[in-house]
Amino acid sequence: MCGIIGYLGYREAYPIIINGLKKLEYRGYDSSGIAIFYDGGYNLYKTIGSVYELEKKISYNIKIDEKKGTTGIGHTRWATHGIPNDINAHPHVSNSNELILIHNGIIENYHAIKIFLSKKGFIFNSKTDTEVLVNLIEYIKNENQLSLEEAVRISLNEIIGAYSIAIVEKSHPERIVIAKLGSPLALGINDKEFFIASDPIPFLNYTRNVLDLKDGEMAILKRNHELDLRKITNNHKLSPSIRELHINLKQIEKGGYKYFMLKEIHEQPKTIFDTLRGRLSNELICIEGIESNIDRFINAKSITIVACGTSWHASLIGEYLLEDFAKVPVEVEYASEFRYRNPIIEEQDIVIVISQSGETADTIAALKLAKAKGAFVFGICNVVGSFLARNVDAGMYTHAGPEIGVASTKSFTAQITVLFLLALKIGKQRSKITHDRYKLLCKELGSIPEKVRITLKIDNIIDTISRNYHNVENFIYLGRGINFPVALEGALKLKEISYIHAEGYPAAEMKHGPIALIDEKMPVVIIATQNSVYEKIIGNIQEIKARKGKIIAIVNKGDFQVSMLADHIIEIPTISEELSPLLTVLPLQLLAYKLAYIRGKNVDQPRNLAKSVTVE
Repeated sequence: MCGIIGYLGYREAYPIIINGLKKLEYRGYDSSGIAIFYDGGYNLYKTIGSVYELEKKISYNIKIDEKKGTTGIGHTRWATHGIPNDINAHPHVSNSNELILIHNGIIENYHAIKIFLSKKGFIFNSKTDTEVLVNLIEYIKNENQLSLEEAVRISLNEIIGAYSIAIVEKSHPERIVIAKLGSPLALGINDKEFFIASDPIPFLNYTRNVLDLKDGEMAILKRNHELDLRKITNNHKLSPSIRELHINLKQIEKGGYKYFMLKEIHEQPKTIFDTLRGRLSNELICIEGIESNIDRFINAKSITIVACGTSWHASLIGEYLLEDFAKVPVEVEYASEFRYRNPIIEEQDIVIVISQSGETADTIAALKLAKAKGAFVFGICNVVGSFLARNVDAGMYTHAGPEIGVASTKSFTAQITVLFLLALKIGKQRSKITHDRYKLLCKELGSIPEKVRITLKIDNIIDTISRNYHNVENFIYLGRGINFPVALEGALKLKEISYIHAEGYPAAEMKHGPIALIDEKMPVVIIATQNSVYEKIIGNIQEIKARKGKIIAIVNKGDFQVSMLADHIIEIPTISEELSPLLTVLPLQLLAYKLAYIRGKNVDQPRNLAKSVTVE
């Protein structure tokens, strides 16, 4: 969940590393550090706090000449082992000060290794597993008189856990060794230079040629542009597979918005359109991953959807859609729980794994478990070349573009769009949905981008509501049917970025406990669109009003009944109930953003959170 970056080439490394860390800060921002190498030595700086704090510290303590050096590594940390402080920040240095290492991941057997090394006379200053790893490499290197790359390879074969690393030897700054297992690592390749990063975003200004290291691979990079790619287990030499990356640089800039989250909320008309493009044409849905495996989907006994966080909420909506349209039993599982029990998965079953990054550790573990049980695994993710994309049997990209804000927004609606297409396609192929209903839903799905654009024009209403409730410490979110997962997602967004406690419930469950919390200080956000249980929702609202709760209702344009009862209403265009989550979630995203902004929170970098959870 940390961000790592490195450079080896002919340019000054410092500006590349420091600017790269700024672009990776969404991956972790508890602390950061940098090491710049020159012949015979290096300058190392690290500090608690943001990359801005690191840059400020360097500017106070370093001379311009000391920034020079054409090899460098940097790290922005999301703490796992050891609290955020200067000592625990990366890079970490071996006892001899000869080896300098950055690391993303978790070394599960670090404690046993630490005990072993302590008996050998090694001293540890930090509480991190990374300092243990760099000293293990040093011990094996010196004990056996090995090269750095061979010491790294042997050490990593002793490691249990996940990692992506970059390590430099002080006496040989013309070389960087990198390796990967379970944590993302990309290598940018240009004429006479290499760029290392957790994802390609930091080096897009320099090169679009990318090598995605696979699990169990390591590479030795040398200044004369030598690239030696090998298997960690057996040292077998590999042939690099380099791809050209196609990303519009404007997608990773704020474009006039104060925060990436707000930009990404307003990008949703385009991202939904892009997700539909080439897949929906009038009444025709084209999904290659289904069409080439159609018998699997027609004959599936059951479908299990596995995901984490916001993707799990999208999966719940997918459950409603698949069971409704395709009439196939669906279970939705938390990936973190799925991997540690013995799920009943058979060869005729389908497992759908969903992850924005395609690198979520728990989801990847679930993917591996499903494949080991013989299931057909279908993936939904946003990142081309990710582990998930490379290892599923078939799948779909969401085409949401880079999502920098830690709190997912456009990824959620893109995932719902893909699941809607998937459910309609399977339902049609299984002859479980009528032609008239299928035709109507295809038509309405095509209208969604414009209706999303209209829905997002609610800034004044959101401003008013936010200013009324920014000082409260608790919210309740209610929804029924397919909008219950939207209530969960709305509550999650509020918790993530404003630090206001919020809970989502099915509206009918309120009277089974949560109603005890209702009083005149409790705002209740209720999704009250005109659907099959509209009258029931009216009854739920009456119960809240009887206890003096404050009602913030999301309603269809022109609603009369709820508007007479609610303290605040947010109108959305009329749409079929099945498609309504694509609209009802939008006010909840904006509300969370505005409340966090008014409360003075860092919307893009909420405390304790990182964008891509690549550790367990």
